[in-house]
Amino acid sequence: MIRGKERFITQLYMATDFVFIQISFFVAWYFRFVINKEQQGSYLPLTDYFIWNIVYSVAFLAIGFLIGLYVPKRKMKFAQEISKIVQVQIYSMFVLLSVLFIAKTIDISRMFIVIYLLAGFLIIVTYRFLVKFFLRAMRKKGFNQQFVLILGAGSIGKRYIENLENHPEYGLSVIGFLDDFKKINSKQKILGRIEELPTILENKIIDEVVIALPLNVFSKYHQIILACEKAGVRVSIVPDFYDILPATPHFERFGDLPVINVRDIPLDEYVNRVLKRIFDIVFAFCAIIFISPMLLLIAIGVKLTSPGPILFKQERVGLNRRTFYMYKFRSMKHMAVEASNTQWTVENDPRRTKFGTFLRKTSLDEFPQFFNVLKGDMSIVGPRPERPYFVDQFKEDIPKYMIKHHVRPGITGWAQVCGLRGDTSIVERIEHDIQYIENWTLLFDIRIIFKTIINGFVNKNAY
Repeated sequence: MIRGKERFITQLYMATDFVFIQISFFVAWYFRFVINKEQQGSYLPLTDYFIWNIVYSVAFLAIGFLIGLYVPKRKMKFAQEISKIVQVQIYSMFVLLSVLFIAKTIDISRMFIVIYLLAGFLIIVTYRFLVKFFLRAMRKKGFNQQFVLILGAGSIGKRYIENLENHPEYGLSVIGFLDDFKKINSKQKILGRIEELPTILENKIIDEVVIALPLNVFSKYHQIILACEKAGVRVSIVPDFYDILPATPHFERFGDLPVINVRDIPLDEYVNRVLKRIFDIVFAFCAIIFISPMLLLIAIGVKLTSPGPILFKQERVGLNRRTFYMYKFRSMKHMAVEASNTQWTVENDPRRTKFGTFLRKTSLDEFPQFFNVLKGDMSIVGPRPERPYFVDQFKEDIPKYMIKHHVRPGITGWAQVCGLRGDTSIVERIEHDIQYIENWTLLFDIRIIFKTIINGFVNKNAY
């Protein structure tokens, strides 16, 4: 049984990561130097490389421990775990490069480092996925369970039970409820009153107590927490106001005070913002080079099929509600700015040109937005930006509409790859945008990009 041995499992993860980093070192050495006979004798000895490998390994474990890679992962999504592995690799490589710089070592093979990092990433992610898959499969069958006692059998407690039933892979088993307003009932698992908590903690195996009580009994929280801590049992609180909170509220500290941040946005973290920005710049730069012949052909097509400028720029609302000018290939007849900013495009819109209709249907008119990405106004992936005129309308009708402006707008987004493009529900789009904002990872961005490519650029709702 693994239950109760989480600390040992954490230490085992650290030891296993260290072993697999050593394996990735020898894999990189073999592919870079052993099979490449032309390089033999022209590189530093194995011992020098291995010393730098130890520096990287120690940095990996230390940084992983600091950013939470080695905390219990029973309820953690695997995408979050992968994101942490990527962060640890980046930080650890910076540490290694800094040490190499200080030691004035310049003869390290760059190809070796690339292979070393990729091999380490693939090996660690693969074994962690297999371990997580195995543990979740075992938990679904009833093994490796943790036992939970719920305080409060009302609507909040029932909601918690529903979530557990939807996630059997977490391996959480409810032994019962304590409630002051319901009689002991074996069918409903009512074990007694809340005042009996110390006795039950002493007589039953309980790993976690979940407080699911309404705020009008808040005065009991202090004694409940003291009783749990005295028994060495973890405590979780499901707040009575969860209906008005988003899916992922976040605790912060303001001096000595704990503060609930109503919405946890991963891109508020500096490291995540930098990582996403680097990805955006590299992707946009490569995309512009790759599609440059197509950009030239489209520009010629726009110029030959209708009078007016090749590019169309329009004011949109972006990050932190700041406006910017978004670029497109012009797909409509030249018109006054006020008209284009306040009129919604409709089916068979007479303002479109024939070539412009083709551009809009295939989304080729969006290609100039890669330059918006390089400027920093937009991201490759994010909520689609809207015109100020319509933003002022939507924010009055859709309470959560303005949340989309907490991140940079994107060329493509989660709502768009889920079919919510053009003439579709604004409310559903915002729900998908918020889901993206609250669950962002670099892998999520890559997944959306692949879905955009696989689904194709043709949009039946684009007018």
